[in-house]
Amino acid sequence: MKKILITGGAGFIGSHTAVELFAAGYQPIILDDFSNSEKWIIDRIEKIADQRPIVYEGDCTDPHFVDKIFSKENITGVIHFAAFKAVGESIDKPIEYYRNNLGSLLTILEAMKNHKVKNLVFSSSATVYGDPDRNPITETAPKKPATNPYGKTKSMIEDILKDSITAKEPFSIIPLRYFNPIGAHPSGLLGELPIGTPANLVPYISQTAAGIRPKLSVFGDDYDTPDGTGVRDFIHVVDLAKAHIATLQYLEKQTAPFYDIFNVGTGKGTSVKELIETFEQVNQVKVPYQVVDRRSGDIGTCFADPSKINKVIGWKAEFAIEDALRDTWKWQQTL
Repeated sequence: MKKILITGGAGFIGSHTAVELFAAGYQPIILDDFSNSEKWIIDRIEKIADQRPIVYEGDCTDPHFVDKIFSKENITGVIHFAAFKAVGESIDKPIEYYRNNLGSLLTILEAMKNHKVKNLVFSSSATVYGDPDRNPITETAPKKPATNPYGKTKSMIEDILKDSITAKEPFSIIPLRYFNPIGAHPSGLLGELPIGTPANLVPYISQTAAGIRPKLSVFGDDYDTPDGTGVRDFIHVVDLAKAHIATLQYLEKQTAPFYDIFNVGTGKGTSVKELIETFEQVNQVKVPYQVVDRRSGDIGTCFADPSKINKVIGWKAEFAIEDALRDTWKWQQTL
């Protein structure tokens, strides 16, 4: 059984990816400091997969710690999620974000090189496109300057990875630029677990429906969209997890050095109001909301053209947005 290191593997996307790795016949090895996740998530992964991941608790920026993992385990590939990810916090704590997000990636690359591990799937983001010139967005769209340190780290890491391939380092690397992950595992055992006030829309919706939050704020209804609210490409987290597995399997067939980039999305834009209304309909609950002023830096429309990953890797989103919102509510009710 091939061993795959998942940094940040106890997080929202990482935990679902661990489940899908098991399903595909791999042994996931989770590296997480649990600063933004809970240790009981490991038990939930085991309950779903009927197998327990190997877990290392520690700092992904610590080269000695990371090297010990690579020395002990016969790792054949890495899926790198570990990063600080709150946009607002990154503006307040830029040094911490650059140190953590860039440092963890460089530490992993050095360990991979020292231990002759070639395959890396990197968790990138559609934030690198900024306010796109047109939608849907293809991989040929230009990267634009990020408006916050979090986004800058994603763009800078892509540059680092591409530079390593240009230098003919012995890696096969694919950054996945994904759009808006939502949902939860259909079992209700795994889902997004925000610490404090949710930074993402769907957890805020589900917490409002559950009465934890009094009211949802919709930031602007005067965008150039069908109903005036922002439009995004919302993808079920299980579909996203499966995209990582398919990408890893594709990388295993490539000869290093190799580099490519893929969007991961549904290809369909959904507005904030549509999302709220669909959540209410599929779950038979009300979500009180109020329209407030736009947030600085927000854009009107952003959704993917996923045709490249559909054709080249053979992955395609399978879950509907109704499924994602139904699974979100099922997860919310277990908390």
